[in-house]
Amino acid sequence: MSDPEAPAHLDRENPDGLLDARTDPAGAAFGTSGSEASSDLNWMLLLRQRVQARAEGSSRYPWWVLWSLLAGLLALNFTFTVFIVALPQVAGQLHTSVTVLTWTMVGPLLAYGLAAPLLGKTGDIYGHRRLYLFGLAGGMLSAILTALAPNVTMLLLARTLDGIQGAATGTASGALINMVFSREERVKAMGWWSLIGAGGPVIGVSLGSPIIAAYGWRALFWFQLILIVLAFMVVAIVLPKRRGSVEEEATQKARARAEFRQMDWIGSWSLSLAVTLVMLALSIAPSLGWTGPWTILCFVASAALLGAFVYRINHARFPLIPPHYFKRRNFVMPMVLRASANFAYFGAFFLFPLLMEQGYGYSIPRVGALAIARPLTFALSSPIAGYVAIRIGERKSATAGAALLAGSMAVFSLLHPSSGAWMVALALALSGLGMGVAMPSSSSVMANEVKVSEFGVMSAAQLLAMQVGEVAGIQVLETVQQALVRRRGLTHASPGPALLATFRLPFMIGLGVALFGLVSATYVRSIPRERSSRGVEAN
Repeated sequence: MSDPEAPAHLDRENPDGLLDARTDPAGAAFGTSGSEASSDLNWMLLLRQRVQARAEGSSRYPWWVLWSLLAGLLALNFTFTVFIVALPQVAGQLHTSVTVLTWTMVGPLLAYGLAAPLLGKTGDIYGHRRLYLFGLAGGMLSAILTALAPNVTMLLLARTLDGIQGAATGTASGALINMVFSREERVKAMGWWSLIGAGGPVIGVSLGSPIIAAYGWRALFWFQLILIVLAFMVVAIVLPKRRGSVEEEATQKARARAEFRQMDWIGSWSLSLAVTLVMLALSIAPSLGWTGPWTILCFVASAALLGAFVYRINHARFPLIPPHYFKRRNFVMPMVLRASANFAYFGAFFLFPLLMEQGYGYSIPRVGALAIARPLTFALSSPIAGYVAIRIGERKSATAGAALLAGSMAVFSLLHPSSGAWMVALALALSGLGMGVAMPSSSSVMANEVKVSEFGVMSAAQLLAMQVGEVAGIQVLETVQQALVRRRGLTHASPGPALLATFRLPFMIGLGVALFGLVSATYVRSIPRERSSRGVEAN
C-alpha cells in the first residue's frame, strides 16, 4: 500500500530503497563522492560494501536497519538508571552532595529540550543517517568526559552534553525507522523501539551494578564507550551512504544549504527555549518554591516564547511545523497521550521507592528488586503490543494502554497499611503494561500524519511531549507529597501509616492526568489496512 503523502517516486512496497539518494530528500548532501568507488578498497571498506549489498538485497532490510539503530540506543541509555544508584559514591569522590548531582539528571533533560527541535529539523534537511552517527559520536565524547571528570563541574558538563546526543539519536532513529517501514507496519517497529527505551535501563542495572561494585563508577562509562564504538561501526555499515553522480550530489548539497538557511530560526529557537524553560521551572520549583520569583519568571518567559512559536508557525514562510498538522487528531492526540502517560508513569516511578521505604519500611535492595518489575513489564509488552495493534487497530491499543495506566494509579491511591505485596505488584504490573501497550500505537499513528521529509521534526515533537510530561509528573507529585508531610508535621521517623497517607493525593492527581490521557486516546484513529494475502503474511 502506498503512502499518499510520500513523494511519487517512493515505493512503499519496496522499503529496501528508502535510504538511497532518491528517497531521503537531502541525505545526499553528505554522500560519498565518485572517487571512493574508484579507489583501492581496504578490508574495512570491502566488508562494509559486502554487508550493505547483502542488507539492501534482503527482504528483511527494514529489520536490519531497526536492529542496528536499536543497538546504538541500547549502548546509549543503559547507564541512566544504574548511574543514579552510584550517585552517593560519586558525591564522595568529587567532594559534593547528592543534591548537586541530581543535576546530572536534570541537565540532560534541559539540553534535550533545547536541542531536539533544531536537530530534528536539521535531520530532515541534511539526512538522518548523518545525524544519528553524529549523536553516537557525541555519546562517545560524553562517556569519555564523564569517565575522566576531575570535578563536579566537568561531570555536569559531560552529562549535559549527553542530552544533546540523546536529542540527535532519538529524533534520527525515530525518523529512520518510520522511513523504512510501511505505514501499516510501523507500529511493529515502534514496539521494539519502546522495548529498548524501557528495557535498556533494566539491562543497565543488571550489567552496570557489578561493574560499579568491582571497578568503580568510572569504569561503567569506559564500558559504555566500547559499546557505543561497536554500535557506531554497525550503523555505519548497515545504513548506506548516498550514491549518485558528482553533479547530483552537488545539487543535493546546494538544496540542503538553501533549506537550512530558509529554516524558521525564530520559531525553532522559540520552541526550544519555551520547552527548556518550562522544564527548568518544574525542576527548581520544589526547592525555590512554586511562587518564587525565578520559578514564575521561567513560566512566564516560557509562555511568551510559546506564543511566539505559535505566531511563527502561522506566519513564517517555512515554519518548523506546518500549522495544518495541529488540526489533525492523529498528530495532536498522540502527543497529549504521551505527555499525560509520562506524567503519571514517571511521577509514580519516582514516588514508589519513597512509598515503600517510608510507608511499609522496605529496605533499599528490596525496593530496587521490586521496582524492576515495572520497566521490565513495559519492555516485554511493547513488541507484543505492536503486533496486536495491527489486528485490533491503534485506537483500541492506545485506549487499552491508557486505561491500564489509569488503573495502576487507582491501585496506588488505594494502598493502605494492611495492603499485601500482591497489591503493590499489581499496581506496578498495570503501570508497565499500560505504557507498553499504549506507546507503540501513539508513535506510529503520528508518523503516518506527516510527510517523509518531516519525520525528524515529528520525532522531536513526540519526544518533547514525553520529556515535559516526565519532568512535570516527577516534580508535581513529589511537591504535593512533601507538602503534605510538612503540613502534618511528619518526619522520616513518623509511623508508617501516617506517612503512607501522604501518598494518596499525589497518586490521585496522577490518576486524573492518566484519565485525561485516556480521553485523548479515544480520539486516535486507527490506520486503514487492506486484508491482502501479503498483509496477512506480514501480520
